[in-house]
Amino acid sequence: MKANESVKNYAASVRMYTNYTVREIKKICKEIGPRIAGSEAEHKAHAHLAEQMKSCCDEVAVEEFTVAREALMSFIRVCGILVAIAMVFSFVNLPVVALVVSVIAAVCLVCEFGMYKQFYDVFFKKYQSHNAIGVRKAAGETKQRIIFSGHVDSSHEWTFTHLGGAPLLYVAGVWAIVGMLYCLVYAILATFNVGSEELLTVLKYVQIAFIPGVICAIIFINFRRTVEGANDNLTGAVSSIAIMKYLEDNNIRFENTEVICMATGSEESGLRGAKDYAKRHHDELTEIPTIFIGLETFRDYDNISICKRDLSGTVSMDARVSKLVKKAGEDAGVDLPYISVYLGASDAAAIQQSGVPAVTLSAMNPGPPRYYHTRRDTADNMNIKTVEKCLDIALRALFIYDEEGLKEEY
Repeated sequence: MKANESVKNYAASVRMYTNYTVREIKKICKEIGPRIAGSEAEHKAHAHLAEQMKSCCDEVAVEEFTVAREALMSFIRVCGILVAIAMVFSFVNLPVVALVVSVIAAVCLVCEFGMYKQFYDVFFKKYQSHNAIGVRKAAGETKQRIIFSGHVDSSHEWTFTHLGGAPLLYVAGVWAIVGMLYCLVYAILATFNVGSEELLTVLKYVQIAFIPGVICAIIFINFRRTVEGANDNLTGAVSSIAIMKYLEDNNIRFENTEVICMATGSEESGLRGAKDYAKRHHDELTEIPTIFIGLETFRDYDNISICKRDLSGTVSMDARVSKLVKKAGEDAGVDLPYISVYLGASDAAAIQQSGVPAVTLSAMNPGPPRYYHTRRDTADNMNIKTVEKCLDIALRALFIYDEEGLKEEY
């Protein structure tokens, strides 16, 4: 079957691969369960998906890397503890020490979470995580490559999203961050003796109002519970394999386009799997034109979107790949909006930073929704309609890329 014929006639069969995706997600959730980065469960999930890849890929590899899994999301607890220490030094009239501690907290926030740098990973226990990679080669000379990817790992539970959804999450988060900034500003004023003694005394005691914010920061992540992660992001990981199965079952092998599916590990721990892949395969990814489409959380139909800015808004994704996915959405009957990830990041950001054009196709309410990083993200809480439409868009993007390559306009 020719690729262009497949685009026209495949609509009915997309449901078949949607059903495959949903069945596999349910199987993983039931038989393997939650998959924190670097855990045995995460490894079992990668091994299972690698077996699935073998039926539709020419080459399959499981690559291992080391990760400090708690480092990234410990940032808020670390910052909370540091702010509490800074408050103590403020109240014992050692503002210089309070300032130093407050600055360290701010640097931890910016570097570890804001920029996803491995700022203090050295202080955390290391684990072995994995990426599972399947390659479907071109029939002739490989002139271009496309990668579809989703992450296998799931996250620790976010306490306040679980207890009260987005409103409570915002209250707790803002209280904690404003408290940290207030303590920093007070430490600066007190250290340099800006203002009267009476004013500084009042400002010092105002810090008491932010003690609940400090407590919120310390208990923000429940490290004792890992969520199931059916939507975030088994939907993306398994959909990338469903694309390959579609090609295999329909006997489609592109003449000059190599297709890769990848199930990354440790995305929730700072995009560590994507970073390892980009570093390990840098030469081959840059020797021929290559693009990356991240598939992320296919759950909320009304929020199917293209993430054009990522990594807390600091990374601009490739405009050409964004337009490619936009065109695929139009062909699938969806006008995909461009959105930005202002807090957090996806694997596509790490790939884009490595020099490979990338973008993310996502379908999650930015609220965030009540299931996000909570025990509600289960196999029973999927939206098959959303998975089907996103798979449709991804397949269309694949065919457009094979036929037209990467262009400025589509």
